[in-house]
Amino acid sequence: MRKLNIAVIGAGRLGGFHAQKLARNDQFELIAVVDPIAENRNRVAAECRTTARADYRDLLDVLDAAVIAAPTKLHHKLALEFLNRGIHLLVEKPICSSVSEADELVAAASRGNVVLQVGHVERFNPAFTAVVPYVPNPKYIEAVRASGFTFRSTDVGVVLDLMIHDIDLVLSLVRSPVRRLDALGLSVLGGHEDVANARIEFECGCVATLSASRVSYEPARRMSVWSPRAMAAIDFAARTTTLVQPSETLLQRRFDVDLLTAEQVEHYKQHLADEHVPREVKQYEAVDALALESEDFVASIRAPRRPVVTGQSGRDALAVAEQIISRIHTHAWDDTADGPVGSLAAPRRRVIPAPHFAPASAEPTIVRKEAG
Repeated sequence: MRKLNIAVIGAGRLGGFHAQKLARNDQFELIAVVDPIAENRNRVAAECRTTARADYRDLLDVLDAAVIAAPTKLHHKLALEFLNRGIHLLVEKPICSSVSEADELVAAASRGNVVLQVGHVERFNPAFTAVVPYVPNPKYIEAVRASGFTFRSTDVGVVLDLMIHDIDLVLSLVRSPVRRLDALGLSVLGGHEDVANARIEFECGCVATLSASRVSYEPARRMSVWSPRAMAAIDFAARTTTLVQPSETLLQRRFDVDLLTAEQVEHYKQHLADEHVPREVKQYEAVDALALESEDFVASIRAPRRPVVTGQSGRDALAVAEQIISRIHTHAWDDTADGPVGSLAAPRRRVIPAPHFAPASAEPTIVRKEAG
């Protein structure tokens, strides 16, 4: 079986990682790394022993597949051209800048019968995949994702940078339409939100609370999932899972502390956890999640079959992210009519601008004449 010709579009940090994995995958022939910045493409191409290219269009006739790791604002234009040429795609998250753009990509992939996979790599974390069978029909999910400021992905806020990982994970578990959503966020270092919190209610009754920060002192990638029969606490960074499965006595509401004898109270002070809320902690071996994602990509092409994270999944995660960002932009920080709103905590506009209004500059231009 011949290798699939593939190229990586974008030679930044993430594009470099993708190129390294693909260069080692015997199912692919990495024929080029593409980037408009010569220094970036030459460095990655040299590391991966492949060709550096400035223009991806030179490759469209020879590619079977491609990985798009360019800035998010370029995903739609790039991906649409590849998909319309029948080239299978792995697009880094978020899939696009808007849901309307994502819809176009999903439709193009369907028309061309090609694979469109989205790079939500946490789906391949063993700490997550191991607990999915234990928490069907979850009722409450809490996630925290935090990092220091990396000076990357500054074209988007923390919702599209970090929180979207947990949005995708939650949607993969819940599989129900969103009923209601509230959110707030605050910009610390730039024009986009750097801290965000969202509360999502689903039609099935599940509630999820998500917190994300990219200006944190301590990194965190944690999620807790409560279902009718079990609770799972996941540490994505440490690859550990804590699973609690209550006894049938508790699940059937047959344990009443008010009816316990004095002897039973003394007994359960020592053995309640062991007998009725046993806890199992599992540590998983380190895996190369990006390599697993690449293997899923090639398997989806060869079979053919749906990838773990489809274009539709990426689109749905983006749709929820858009709602969260919209709520952030309209969140009022006090109860006054012209009080601060949005991630910049800026004062409300007293006049609603008409479409033909041009925004005034922040500072008026002052022309001073020389004396004399």
